[in-house]
Amino acid sequence: MATEETKEKEVKKPKKTAIPSECSVDSATVKMIEKAQAEGVETIFDRAITMSPCAIGAQGTCCKNCSMGPCRLPLPKSGIEGKDERKGLCGATPNTIAARNFARMVAAGASAHSDHGRGIAEVFLAVARKETGDYKIKDPQKLIEIAPDFGVATTVTVNGEEKDRDIYEIALEVAEKALAEWGRQEGEIYYAKRAPKARYELWKKLGVVPRGIDREIVEIMHRTHMGVDQHYENIVKQCTRAALADGWGGSMLATDLQDVIFGTPYPTQGHINLGVLEKDQVNVIIHGHEPLLSEMIVTAAQETEMIEYAKSKGAKGINLSGMCCTGNELLMRHGIPIAGDFLQQELAIITGAVEAMVVDVQCIMENVANVATCFHTKVITTNPRARMESGETIHIEFDEHHAMEDARKILKIAIDNFQNRKAEPMIPSEKEVQIVGFSYEAINYHLGGSFRGSYTPLNDNIINGRIRGIAGVVGCNNARTLHNNGHLTVVKELLKNDVIVLTTGCNAMACGKAGLLTPEAASVYCGPGLAEVCETVGIPPVLHMGSCVDNSRILMAASEVVKAGGLGKDISDLPAAGSAPEWMSEKAISIGHYFVASGVYTVFGVTMPVGGAPVFEDYLYNKLEASLGGMWDFEADPIKHAHKMIAHIDKKRKALGIDKARERVLMDMADRQKLEAA
Repeated sequence: MATEETKEKEVKKPKKTAIPSECSVDSATVKMIEKAQAEGVETIFDRAITMSPCAIGAQGTCCKNCSMGPCRLPLPKSGIEGKDERKGLCGATPNTIAARNFARMVAAGASAHSDHGRGIAEVFLAVARKETGDYKIKDPQKLIEIAPDFGVATTVTVNGEEKDRDIYEIALEVAEKALAEWGRQEGEIYYAKRAPKARYELWKKLGVVPRGIDREIVEIMHRTHMGVDQHYENIVKQCTRAALADGWGGSMLATDLQDVIFGTPYPTQGHINLGVLEKDQVNVIIHGHEPLLSEMIVTAAQETEMIEYAKSKGAKGINLSGMCCTGNELLMRHGIPIAGDFLQQELAIITGAVEAMVVDVQCIMENVANVATCFHTKVITTNPRARMESGETIHIEFDEHHAMEDARKILKIAIDNFQNRKAEPMIPSEKEVQIVGFSYEAINYHLGGSFRGSYTPLNDNIINGRIRGIAGVVGCNNARTLHNNGHLTVVKELLKNDVIVLTTGCNAMACGKAGLLTPEAASVYCGPGLAEVCETVGIPPVLHMGSCVDNSRILMAASEVVKAGGLGKDISDLPAAGSAPEWMSEKAISIGHYFVASGVYTVFGVTMPVGGAPVFEDYLYNKLEASLGGMWDFEADPIKHAHKMIAHIDKKRKALGIDKARERVLMDMADRQKLEAA
């Protein structure tokens, strides 16, 4: 029995904390973890040390879908020999349980991105109706380009003469049809036909073309209820419908409508890392994923009246910076710097220099509110879907009808807080230059020029072997692994092997902090073929395409490559692969599955919640390719991870008959005359 003395010693036993140098490859992150620990502030890095993950949950075989559970079906220590006899109380097999859990992750991830899209569509409808003066149509050309996808005419015949329709008339019709995609009950979503014809026809044959965004998500939740769908293949079929409703529906709509009202991104320069914070300015970090309010904050922060108000409080100005994917949205369109990625959100506050962290939805740690109580930072929530119990937060609910008023109110709270700093800020010096803004339209322009925009130069260089293939490397950070190491190791290994990389989300931020998002990086990190192409065209070897909802841009880029010709008739024919080296959110599973369903071999790192169900695991990693042309894979080791992608790219090159490099030769007139004579 423990004595009072031993009990007291147990209570006083110090908490185990993370070793900063073992947490991240980013030096700014390491410095701020050290500062946090010195000041007794707990962060996610410390919690990752003290809290172990559930082994059975990590295997995907824990079912809590009814109150008879949770039913936990661990793999036997000796492995499965012969028939797998494991069952839940209702008789559900490990494969059924793992498939249901996987499906619910797809449903949640698709819900997050698609609900983001719904919010954009609602604001877009208000813009089209001219109900708000704060937003305008900034890119009418993009609207004219997407209108035909909805069956909306852009011209009208008047007295036998064809004339352009009023841009707001077009916008209203598009807005109404776009918003109806969420509630559609039959038929198919409009954007499904954007996929290459062969891909669309395959979806039709398999019966997986989404009917409506909400319908497919609801059906997953019904099927995974206790006692409904009990066959993993049938469950995955519904996962496919819901994931496609995300990638080719809600996410793609969000990207397109944001482009219309905020402007389509084109290459611009920005900075990244905690060093973008300014000691003598009011620092406002905008964190989350929806750019609706943040666009207004950018405008408000540039107003003379607001800047003068900041100066009256002793600051030299207002410094905005982004965090997570709201940061990517602002960076892509305005060059607003990014303070950090998902795992740096607590650390930004720990600098002591942040007057306000303004949050909307997704990837916002509840602990930022707790950390803020140790400093002077105000955490301001702005979305009715996302409020916090912890800490002391201020809620200013965003409404598109008075968006600018909300933005000014938020900035004034931040400015008034400037004089409340508790100590001299400690801002790391690290910040990197990056070139961003590679929408698929921008890539088209860079490769082919203003008048002959085309993906043909990319295809030509893949065919002749200078570029080995294309990789989409995306996804979150995960505190269970060395911060940014997986991202950077995978990307650098791909570049070394002449694979061009398209990136979004936190992977893009990792690449930016490591200096990979500049044209100069090509000569340092790339193989000779890719380096030559990048230097000739003047692009970075890693193309930043936006936030995680903008993974739809990668789908459109892949479709444009197919359309340009010479590399097959479907996305599944391309020498291309996808990757999420440090994924952590349910959104990543939905993204991964819509890439698989689009015909892309997709590798995840860190963990994959299917290991406890070997039959289901084999179905995802091997058998799914026979029907969808794409498949899942898992590899925690980042070097092996990259080489699995390269092996797949080589397999596709061989199938296309381009496995041997064929360098183009510039011929002079004498060479041409010899050919003609022959």
